Amino acid sequence: MRLKLETRTARIELIPLIDIIFLLLVFFIYSMLSMVVYRGIPVTLPQAETTETETEESMVVTIDADGGIFLNQEAVAAPDLLSRLKQIRATAPDQGIIISGHGGADYRVVVDVLDKVRFAGFTRVSMEARPREEDL
Repeated sequence: MRLKLETRTARIELIPLIDIIFLLLVFFIYSMLSMVVYRGIPVTLPQAETTETETEESMVVTIDADGGIFLNQEAVAAPDLLSRLKQIRATAPDQGIIISGHGGADYRVVVDVLDKVRFAGFTRVSMEARPREEDL
C-alpha cells in the first residue's frame, strides 16, 4: 500500500519580519531624537513658566555672566557680532537663532544682542530659559 504524503515547501512569513522592521524603525527614530546637538556654552539660565523645547537645529548666541558673547561656542566681540550674523543670514536665510543668557548677565548686553540679531534679518528668534521649579 502506497501512501501519498503532501510535501510542504518552505515559506517565509512576512508578518513577524514586518514587526521586527517596525521595532527597529521606532528604535532608530527615538535614538535620533535624543541626539540633540547643543551649540552653546553652559550658563546658569533664568527660570520661566512658559518654556518650550526647541527641536530644530539653531544657531546659539550665548551671553555669559561677565558679558562675553559667544556664537556657537566661539567668542565674538560685540562690534563683530552683527557682521558675523549677516554672513550666516546670507548663507542660511531660514536659520533660527536662540539667545542664551546667564541669569546674572547685564540686561543691556542681552538687549544689544537681541537688537543685532533682529537687525541682521533673523525672524525666528528664541530666548532660552529653564523651567521654573515649584516651591516646596
